Amino acid sequence: MTNSQFTPGVAPGRLSPERYAANFQDVAPPLTAHAAAVAADRCYFCHDAPCATACPTTIDIPLFIRQIATGTPEAAAKTIFSQNILGGMCARVCPTETLCEGACVRMEAEGKPVEIGLLQRFATDTLLEKQGHPFTAGAPTGHSVAVVGGGPAGLACAHRLALKGHKVTIYEAKPKLGGLDEYGIAAYKAPEDFAAREVAWLLQVGGIEVVTNWALGRAGDGTLDDLLGRHDAVFLGIGLSGVNALSLPGGELATPATEFIAALRQADDLATLPVGRKVVVIGGGMTAVDAAVQAKLLGAETSTIVYRRAQAEMPASVHEQEHAATHGVRIICNAAPVAIHAVAGGLEVEFARTETGGAGLRMLDDTFRLKADQVLSAIGQTLGALPEGVKTAGPKIGTDGAGRTSLARVWAGGDCAPAGEDLTVNAVAQGRDAAEDIHSFLMGA
Repeated sequence: MTNSQFTPGVAPGRLSPERYAANFQDVAPPLTAHAAAVAADRCYFCHDAPCATACPTTIDIPLFIRQIATGTPEAAAKTIFSQNILGGMCARVCPTETLCEGACVRMEAEGKPVEIGLLQRFATDTLLEKQGHPFTAGAPTGHSVAVVGGGPAGLACAHRLALKGHKVTIYEAKPKLGGLDEYGIAAYKAPEDFAAREVAWLLQVGGIEVVTNWALGRAGDGTLDDLLGRHDAVFLGIGLSGVNALSLPGGELATPATEFIAALRQADDLATLPVGRKVVVIGGGMTAVDAAVQAKLLGAETSTIVYRRAQAEMPASVHEQEHAATHGVRIICNAAPVAIHAVAGGLEVEFARTETGGAGLRMLDDTFRLKADQVLSAIGQTLGALPEGVKTAGPKIGTDGAGRTSLARVWAGGDCAPAGEDLTVNAVAQGRDAAEDIHSFLMGA
């Protein structure tokens, strides 16, 4: 260990190898078989289950929990995967407290829901560990589909199309598939390279070709017209490749939190990652929390989230906020950045106090400064360049309910589409449903 938490500036190697390993171990360890049986026994197996309605992929939750309770977790996993082919990752990263578990009748009656997320993980992990795949590609239809983007929406779309017998090619701009799951979530939520392992398992269905390091519209790669010339349909699952810039003096001194998280996720050795002694994260969503917590886990002495509105308005869930607090992250609300100053020994971020009234958010004259060695910006992401003819609806690609865009034979889904909410489970649902509509279109239904 060459440095410590108190080393000035931005430096790597602040912790011992043992501390790094402990800090980034699984944040929610899996249930044992006995614990899963006990947890499953708490389910009422509701007929009109509110938990299933609250799930964006409409998994039959009472059914899979009953299957666990009767000692058939592999059958439970197939129930899950039939609706959500990335059910293993969703069991790890879904905000269950606001979705299925938040709707659980046990939650209303007792304040403690059935542990649906952990039960889903128990079932899916049981099947994944067997290395086999429960589905096979359908009989060839003679049709081919291009899926642009290998994130959750693209993967779900590709898998469902393969089940229907269509030949699918995934075109991914990055070296690996996985999208947000591979590059954008906290490492402690999916350790041991789980995202890549789940992708490899998904591809076992067959019928899916993968082309990586291929970007839509980049010279030497291809255009949308090229894809439409080679394929019968195109699904755009391109995510949000841009980031909102900090439009303020010194804004260029901040690093996008997405870049910080991606570098961490792809690091072979956490000790090589530089992190500031004092880290300030601007924003209030899940990305801000993931960045701030991981900065602390990498050895930052202080890590502070600053959000412009009240804490109750933070996009990050209460669970995530509490997780940040338990890891020593300070959260300051009702403060908006006005400038980042380069000063002797580092940086100072200047904030103005804010208040919300009838005219919306108002910045007050009261200002303060926070010292920082590293400033991370997590104020949202934006669409990248779009092919000509693809119309937008606000900041996203315009689609109808089935994901059809303004162009014939072109669908879209995931974070790039209006219904995208930066959640893996929403992206999976949109990719799956778009695939069903593409299939109907191709088969003339």
